[in-house]
Amino acid sequence: MEQYPYQPPEPHHPGGSDQGVADGHGAREGSGDAAPAQVHPNGHGHSGRTGHTHGHSHSHGPAAPVSKHLRKVIAAILVPFTAAVLVGLVVLWPGSAPAHKRSGVGFDRQTQQATVTRVVEVSCKSVNASGGTPAGDPAIAEGTAAQQQSGGTCKKATVQVDTGKDKGRTFTEIVQPDQTRQLHQGEKVVVAYEPSAPRELQYAVTDVDRKFPMALLAGIFAVAVVVVGRLRGVMALVALAVSFLVLTLFILPAILEGANPLVVAVVGSSAIMLIALYMCHGLSARTSVAVLGTLISLSLIGALGSLFIGWAALTGNTDDNTGLIHGLYPSIDMSGLLLAGVIIGSLGVLDDVTVTQTSAVWELHEANPSMGWRGLYRAGIRIGRDHIASVVNTLVLAYAGAALPLLLLFSIAQSSVGTVANSELVAEEIVRTLVGSIGLVASVPVTTVLAALVVSADRTGPAAAAPVGAQPAPARGGRGRRRKR
Repeated sequence: MEQYPYQPPEPHHPGGSDQGVADGHGAREGSGDAAPAQVHPNGHGHSGRTGHTHGHSHSHGPAAPVSKHLRKVIAAILVPFTAAVLVGLVVLWPGSAPAHKRSGVGFDRQTQQATVTRVVEVSCKSVNASGGTPAGDPAIAEGTAAQQQSGGTCKKATVQVDTGKDKGRTFTEIVQPDQTRQLHQGEKVVVAYEPSAPRELQYAVTDVDRKFPMALLAGIFAVAVVVVGRLRGVMALVALAVSFLVLTLFILPAILEGANPLVVAVVGSSAIMLIALYMCHGLSARTSVAVLGTLISLSLIGALGSLFIGWAALTGNTDDNTGLIHGLYPSIDMSGLLLAGVIIGSLGVLDDVTVTQTSAVWELHEANPSMGWRGLYRAGIRIGRDHIASVVNTLVLAYAGAALPLLLLFSIAQSSVGTVANSELVAEEIVRTLVGSIGLVASVPVTTVLAALVVSADRTGPAAAAPVGAQPAPARGGRGRRRKR
């Protein structure tokens, strides 16, 4: 004997026989009195009658299938779009990044792995008097203070090259006391190699080798995702890997080969969107609606980004890295590259918003199949408003956190807000953030109305007989009913 605290009212079926189950889960057939509904603690509802509801949360379980007609309509939209993305990938697919002569600047230089084998303290005065300047990377010796240090204690590090044709070779590095990076014995480092320089200056320490802690952190992240998300978490990690492959094997090399950055970003982002959403959430009408909502929102972001990047005369060439790219590959459209970054950067958050809104509408429909599309939209948009507030705040704070040193410099210079916002370096990020936020805000009503129209048009069970907008029947009172096993 099992006791269930609540028995929802069930529609009367003439003839007392069940016709089948719409969503494919097993049910009794040919019975004059179907089994009452089961209400489980996790919120799933099961009914033995025709048209029973089977509610699932956004985090697990497939959505109930929709009618064949709706599947055809969705396929008629998404199949041509998917075909266009595949054609774009084939047409724009690059062979590899074009070769160039290394400039020896920034990341465009040869590097090797090395180990600090010995560190001794020496007088900075004696070092500067005998040799004058640090032997390390000039980018590390901040300002003129490191060059003009006349007192204090410096460090003389012996570094051994661990990889490359000069494996086993050693060189010395002078570390000034005011340098940010201080070397320690046994530390793994990255060294730059310049073959055209004098032998004693061919190698210089440029960075710390931090591969192990980064790999360990990535492993912890993967384990956490799999433990909590289980199979869905595994699929999310696979989708993440595929997205990274599309970025590194298609988007970046295609831009370097001279293809239009905007076209490449649109094709690449669409491929990532299709792979990630369907792989993580399944091939269903619910996922297809999320794809449509994401596509419309990305189109809006692309249009607004193109308009305001041109109107604000943003060049996309604002720092050393973009300057180096422009110097090595003058044919690359830097403003187009900026727009491509806006589209790609917005995609990840858009996926979250559209999937959440679609799932919310689907769950509302499962909870109350008699609710019309207007009621579903109103209920879904109330959920979306909370999502909008949190997402927009997240985007602004994420930029503020990443740009904190830059904002601190403006504060030190006592620049006004208008002066700061007008500088291209900040204006670029403002346009990026606002355009992305507008797309995110628009994605909520767009996806919600699409989901409401699709799910309310699917009337395959007894709930279809209920008028649009009808209120659910009141719950029965009492202590509930018992069902014989």
